[in-house]
Amino acid sequence: MINRWKYHCLIFLLVAGLSFGAGAQAVLSNAVPTANQELTPNAPAVASSLNQQTPFVIGNIYINGNKKTKRYIILRELSFKTGDAVSLPGLVKAFEMGHDRLINTLLFTNVVVSLKGFRGYIVDVQIDVIERWYIYPLPYFRPVDRNLTVWQEHHYSLGRVNYGLKYTQNNFSGRNDDLVLWLITGYSRQAEIAYDQPYADASLKHGFGFTVIYRANKEFDVTTKNNQQYFINSDTMGFAGKYLSEEWKLSLRYYYRPALTTRHIIRLNVDDLKIDTAVKFYNPSFLSNGKKQVFFPEFSYEMDYTNVDYIAYPLKGVAANAAILKRGINKDMNLWQLNLQSIESARLAHKTYFSTQNMATIKLPFDQPFYNQQLFGYGNFYLRGLEKYVIDGVAGFAVRNTFLREVTNFSLPFKIPFLGLYQVPFRVMAKAYADMGYIYNNNTDPSNTLSRKFLYTEGFGIDIVTSYDFIFRIEYSFNQLGQNGLFLHIHNDF
Repeated sequence: MINRWKYHCLIFLLVAGLSFGAGAQAVLSNAVPTANQELTPNAPAVASSLNQQTPFVIGNIYINGNKKTKRYIILRELSFKTGDAVSLPGLVKAFEMGHDRLINTLLFTNVVVSLKGFRGYIVDVQIDVIERWYIYPLPYFRPVDRNLTVWQEHHYSLGRVNYGLKYTQNNFSGRNDDLVLWLITGYSRQAEIAYDQPYADASLKHGFGFTVIYRANKEFDVTTKNNQQYFINSDTMGFAGKYLSEEWKLSLRYYYRPALTTRHIIRLNVDDLKIDTAVKFYNPSFLSNGKKQVFFPEFSYEMDYTNVDYIAYPLKGVAANAAILKRGINKDMNLWQLNLQSIESARLAHKTYFSTQNMATIKLPFDQPFYNQQLFGYGNFYLRGLEKYVIDGVAGFAVRNTFLREVTNFSLPFKIPFLGLYQVPFRVMAKAYADMGYIYNNNTDPSNTLSRKFLYTEGFGIDIVTSYDFIFRIEYSFNQLGQNGLFLHIHNDF
């Protein structure tokens, strides 16, 4: 019988070993999100009699279905324009690339790029899109307690409820710009206004954005013990109604997208953070030098590269992100941080895929306050099977390898025109995975035993992919601690 250590090794080597061949694959696959997104050249029979290298000239480009989205925003995503000369195979490839990029704008539920017709050696192009629903005014009402049982212990007190309004309008002016307004009050407070306009000039290469946020919390995670967040609560401490932290933040952004696959982002933030004496009592190192309030600037540069079939659930292509950040300018806040992230996906065989995702972070200098040490378990930096844990750190990496097999792909009639839905697609993927990682922290609580250790997990599961980038992940994972269990997620990790 294979013992557990050999079992771990065999699964990891089986899944991870496939990654060496995945990058070399150049096989094309259909996009994931909705049905009827397949490429349909529809060339007339005359095309078959022509040499495949015969140059054709792009004629008129017809666009149908863009009620809100500006025509030039759609043309911005195409690798061809009127007047370009291209061979027929090159045109088919350009159609597929255009389809993928239009889907990845997250503006449409469906895209079809096709040949409308030939006029001698001139080809006319047809682009049909179905727009998403862009406006989300949502009333917000949520108890702050973990579940209703805990809320019951507080006699369903309305004083332990957050309520308000979350308003989001994507594609605000038809230029793929986004507006966000959040007004949350009650047990916690949050007010936010944000606007992003990535295509602000005539060349559609330059853009801007800004955010203003105010936050105040009565419950706050002040440290990490036993690889778990440790919270304190002003109500249970006898300071009912008192906020343990308050923060103001202003963010200004500049976007530069010179071509189709690469975007550069420059951010300048100004942050004012104030914590209560109780936070300092439980963790004197929460901020540097025993401070209770810090005001600091933050500057970052980020580069995104995206060349995948479907950014929400890539099965083909490469996406990568690199970012460097400088937080603070004096001893009260002094951090340099480098983040690297990538995902590479390829089709190995019919309906069979492999994906490898890699993340790495380093923070300098290594001696940082708790505020700057959150790393493993926050956002998408985690290993499947260790979701319950957090690990503070100043350097680390994570690798997630996944072998996928399509089980079924179908659509159900479900007509909601104002949402851009005429049928709801479902793509079900079975998967096996093996993850590994490491987190370094030179000043950690002895109870946090997962830092400075090689971490590894494995498991299997099912992904369900459907409209509006909704991904429901059902995973059964094993970790090196001898633990196993079922984990549910409603998003992807990139």
